[in-house]
Amino acid sequence: MMETLPKALEVDEKSPESRDLLPSQTASSLCISSRSESVWTEAPRSNWEIYRKPIIIMSVGGAILLFGVAITCLAYTLHLGQTSLKVLKMTGPAFLSLGLMMMVCGLVWVPIIKKKQKQRQKSMFFQSIMSFFLNR
Repeated sequence: MMETLPKALEVDEKSPESRDLLPSQTASSLCISSRSESVWTEAPRSNWEIYRKPIIIMSVGGAILLFGVAITCLAYTLHLGQTSLKVLKMTGPAFLSLGLMMMVCGLVWVPIIKKKQKQRQKSMFFQSIMSFFLNR
């Protein structure tokens, strides 16, 4: 016996949301519904569009690192009260390590993007070769 869904829970077959909820039947329909379908149709992007996120992450990380260095230097050079000295000695290295971590993440991200670009170019090349031979 099949259960019937209330009208409020039924999915309209024509709505775009329902297509995401319904299971895909084939691998090609799965590929079409994925977010990366624009890989094949997208025009070449500029270097800024490709490397924007790692550059921003490295810049913010560098700024946080410098802020941490400044706070740490102030904590050890200024003669402040006991509580403010404790706070500066705790927050300075924390900002320093957070900034360093963000810079390293940005630096590691760049080679990953380069490798992805090479793989994308190779797959587009093989795709064009396959379509050439299959469409004869």
